[in-house]
Amino acid sequence: MKKYLKEFFTFPDVTIMLVLFIPVVIYTSIDLLYYGTWIAIVVGMIGYALSEYMIHRYLFHIKTPKNPFLLKMIKRLHYDHHVDPSDLRLLFLPLWFSIPNFVISSSVFYLITQNLQLTIAFLAGVMGYFLYYEWKHYVAHKPIKPRTQLGRTIKKTHLWHHFKNENYWYGVTHTTVDKTLGTYKDHKYVEKSETVRNLEKRSRKNVN
Repeated sequence: MKKYLKEFFTFPDVTIMLVLFIPVVIYTSIDLLYYGTWIAIVVGMIGYALSEYMIHRYLFHIKTPKNPFLLKMIKRLHYDHHVDPSDLRLLFLPLWFSIPNFVISSSVFYLITQNLQLTIAFLAGVMGYFLYYEWKHYVAHKPIKPRTQLGRTIKKTHLWHHFKNENYWYGVTHTTVDKTLGTYKDHKYVEKSETVRNLEKRSRKNVN
């Protein structure tokens, strides 16, 4: 397990995100006795947990773009990850995608609350859950056996998404939204997709 922890935490994108996360946590910790801080943290975590599914399904699995720049971008974000799921360089979300999204979501939260302290707490929740997401995604693609039944289920369903059918099991840290929106099924009742390892070749009718 040591070697996997080292590999995860020393990957550049993860390391940089951790470095950025530390001052956010320190600033937030000053106001932990204020219940609003905890609410903001939880809102940030829930927000990322929901966006995890939405972004995966509706952005990362969009119909193959005709624009070369957009195609190159979506290939890096997700298409190529389906081609080679074990490649670490494709497994983690790039900073050029994550950081702007954190800035946008935090800016929206600030516009709503007009409170910098709550916004930083919200950002702490978002970034904390993001790092949890990256870890669970890493575990799903490494020979690591999760300790809990829930962890094993999440890993199993994510591997179904990669090797059985790309139109189901979008959740990486949870299956709640999959079950709510009908994209969670027993793999025995789902046909093997011919394009599960090559999203670029999907026809329009196969794109959700």
